Amino acid sequence: MSNHQELIDRSNLLRSRIIETSSLSGTPHLGSCLSCVDLLVALYFNELKIDPRNPYDPLRDRFILSKGHGVPALFQVLAMRGFYPESWLKDYGKDGGIFAEHPPTPDHLAGIEAATGSLGHGLPIGLGMALAGRIQKQTYNIYTVLGDGECNEGSVWEAAMLAAAQQVSNLCVFVDFNKWQATGRSEEVMALNSLSGKWQAFGWNALEIDGHDYGQILAALESFKLENTKPTAIIAHTVKGKGVSFMQDDNNWHYRIPTADEVRMAKLELGVSS
Repeated sequence: MSNHQELIDRSNLLRSRIIETSSLSGTPHLGSCLSCVDLLVALYFNELKIDPRNPYDPLRDRFILSKGHGVPALFQVLAMRGFYPESWLKDYGKDGGIFAEHPPTPDHLAGIEAATGSLGHGLPIGLGMALAGRIQKQTYNIYTVLGDGECNEGSVWEAAMLAAAQQVSNLCVFVDFNKWQATGRSEEVMALNSLSGKWQAFGWNALEIDGHDYGQILAALESFKLENTKPTAIIAHTVKGKGVSFMQDDNNWHYRIPTADEVRMAKLELGVSS
């Protein structure tokens, strides 16, 4: 278990690596990756019961990145957590490599639980895993991160209704609520507010937090573990492009690729020298 400063330091280092990888590989979705970093760090370095030496342990907790376009962040986190050498990521985005712009199938890479990218699929898959655990009388938990724009998808709400009806209390959803989707503000595209109210109305234990505050993230996870009759939805208010002043809350970084100079400026702001 890490203290808050250790988690912050990991987040800053990961953000710098994600930005540098985007520049070197020419791959987009940078802003969407940076908004969910703190959620991933809290899960992988403080919460998930996993063992990189035994990645397919049937008793492990499962994590699904439903917003699959944010996978550059997950790839970096898995490498830092020891699922594979960090040096492998030098091939990210290259033809024939195993690191693509969305998660591969689990048999291609340890630590990946589901191939995602078609939005709205991660929660239904996670619900199936949670129900399977109940049937098998296992005690593992399922965690998934959704994008706020992903909540436009009807499959999200169908799964949400079923999870509540079945009282699937071993299922925890983070919504990375960075207020943007590809073409505009999330609220203007699909009237998402009140997002926590919607999840609560669907029968979930719904919480709202600052998705960049480790105290609030970890407290919400504790609330999830204490809930024994409902699934939990944690609405994490985040900032697209978090950590770098010229990227924050700028939706151009949904698709923009940073230049070498921008990588250097970003690293300087993040306090990362290499």
